[in-house]
Amino acid sequence: MMKKFVILLLVVCYLLPAKADEGMWLPFLLQQLNEKDMKKNGCKLSAKDIYDVNNTSLKDAIVQFGGGCTAEIISDKGLILTNHHCGYSSIAGHSSVDKDYLTNGFWAMNASEELTNPGLTAMLIVRIEDVTAQVNEGTSATTSDKDLEALQQKKIKEIVANVTKGNKYEAFVRPFFYGNQFILFITQTFKDVRLVGAPPSFIGKFGGDTDNWMWPRHTGDFSMFRIYADKNNEPAEYAKDNVPFKPKKSLSISMKGVKEGDFTMVYGFPGRTQEYLFSDAVDMTMNDSDPTKVALREKRLSIMNRFMKANDTTRIAYAANYASVANYWKKWMGEMQGLKKFDAVNKKKEFEKKFIELLSTDPAEKEKFNNVFNDFRSLYSIYRVFQKQLDYYNECLLGFNAMIAARAAEKLVASVKGKSDEDKQKEFAKAAESNEKFFKTYNKAMDKTICSAMLEMYANGIDKNLRVFAIDSLFMLYPNKYDFITDILYNQSMFVNKDKYLNALKTASVADIENDIAYKLWKSTSKYYNNNVLFQYTTIDAQLNALYKKYTDKLTKVYKDKKFYPDANSTLRITYGKVKGYKPRDGVYYNYFTTLDGMMEKENPNDDEFIIFPKMKDLYAKKDYGKYADKDGTLHMSFVATNHTTGGNSGSPVLNAKGELIGTNYDRVWEGTMSDIMYNPNICRNITLDVRYTLFVIDKYAGAGYLLNEMKLIQ
Repeated sequence: MMKKFVILLLVVCYLLPAKADEGMWLPFLLQQLNEKDMKKNGCKLSAKDIYDVNNTSLKDAIVQFGGGCTAEIISDKGLILTNHHCGYSSIAGHSSVDKDYLTNGFWAMNASEELTNPGLTAMLIVRIEDVTAQVNEGTSATTSDKDLEALQQKKIKEIVANVTKGNKYEAFVRPFFYGNQFILFITQTFKDVRLVGAPPSFIGKFGGDTDNWMWPRHTGDFSMFRIYADKNNEPAEYAKDNVPFKPKKSLSISMKGVKEGDFTMVYGFPGRTQEYLFSDAVDMTMNDSDPTKVALREKRLSIMNRFMKANDTTRIAYAANYASVANYWKKWMGEMQGLKKFDAVNKKKEFEKKFIELLSTDPAEKEKFNNVFNDFRSLYSIYRVFQKQLDYYNECLLGFNAMIAARAAEKLVASVKGKSDEDKQKEFAKAAESNEKFFKTYNKAMDKTICSAMLEMYANGIDKNLRVFAIDSLFMLYPNKYDFITDILYNQSMFVNKDKYLNALKTASVADIENDIAYKLWKSTSKYYNNNVLFQYTTIDAQLNALYKKYTDKLTKVYKDKKFYPDANSTLRITYGKVKGYKPRDGVYYNYFTTLDGMMEKENPNDDEFIIFPKMKDLYAKKDYGKYADKDGTLHMSFVATNHTTGGNSGSPVLNAKGELIGTNYDRVWEGTMSDIMYNPNICRNITLDVRYTLFVIDKYAGAGYLLNEMKLIQ
């Protein structure tokens, strides 16, 4: 009996949130949940130093950058620091063959040279508040799921309207723990964000896809922007007379570096995690969904790589798209391998079994959750069929431009229905202008090659009875002739033929668009997925969400002494841990930091991913590191720590025990990417760019040291 109890205790302690270093915590709850533990681990700050509504705190220096990354304010003139890959599309947008900022870097040497970025935003959090009681007002345990959703959404709209009425703020409410909790976020969004500087790709993307998600790492993954505001320091659209934003708080920068065991904290906007998944869901991800998506992206990337290497215009035009496709391709590979190595499915099953055993003292509850678990199993057996179809839809059928452009054209046609001829002409003129730019760099040969490959993978991957009828009809007419089918599509469709499409747009010809072969193929595809996949998928998803709501609520009641953190959902979070190396596999141990020495060891002039420009080699040869060198005389580049991060944390500030900036978060180690589903403290590590290397590049390499005059450097 004692042995059984010990085993149970070990399983519970190993699987339940929150283990040391695990967790993505809401800043406004730190005082009651985390402050003592943070101080125990070395933090010198109070919870109010980190988040405070009434006084200036660290939260006032953290922004959501571009809607999908994080950035930190590092000067009282609105200067912000983020990742190179977060600013990549903006840098690419300013680049051309003549001005190749991607390859050579860009640095504004004064304010007049900073570059505007239409559509780029920086969002500050003003206040966070629990509004669960308000959202659930007027509901009860007997309210049906349908009525509950309607009542909650109505309340959410009222809450948002009330807190934004008559002021300069925006707001949104997000559900947590599958709808057991609702949190209000009041925000301020700045719309004039200008590019200040970016290192050349040999620094910002050193190692490319080979090193992406890997450790040891030698990538200088940073870029710099500046937030501008109107003369009243309020958010405003771009205007020449806008001025640098004056923040309530900017981060001080530590020049002391880190050592193993140091406390670290990441403050940012993590995107999405699923820590409370049922075992069948983990199995589906590990054995079905991730392998499918990896294979489809791998094929597209191999084709893109071949064409991009052959043509500089194509390389620059498709650089951001390639990086985006490659990023999660490699992440999913690491995730499924990590889940397998960690035996995640069996660990989840063991935990679920023990959870039911703990309910044995209450037969009614035990029966209830046995039924919940049986419902999980039943639903996931159906869900995985639709998940596979959706994976092929997103990663395969929407992987080539004929289909992507047809989908965009459908939205255009829908947007002009019922409008006057004048308004219709305006909408089509906008589309023509956009497509004129697109066709300047469009590589049709590459797109056709991708289309043929995707059609073949769709034919081999999806059962005949689950395929889009129009696509399957082409397969029956021309069996195994995917190049031939592609030729028909790309020879006839206007969407991949510049003159045809621009002419149709300039004449505002809805009829020409609707009669296009690719348009008809897309409409058939859209109709099939809407009728046969998406509705069923979302219906099952809602049923699963209701089960997870019951499950997570019960978890907090069964394990009353445990602290639970909500899954990431692109809202502001704190995670904390310690600087620490790790052992990825037998016989191998990785140190916690890397240096410029390692970058030089990786140099390969015959590989674009590992080229190093002469100036950097000269600085290295002379050991001209200035005040940015570590005590050991080397130039440290990156370090790893046990902070629990995910996508969206890219660009997040990594802070020391005093709240000083020590680096910029830019990745996780490949072996630990399964932390989105199950965190393992032994191998999950976030990768941070040492801020001293960032400053070294700005000052010594780029010659933009004037920017350091804005910053507060702590020696």
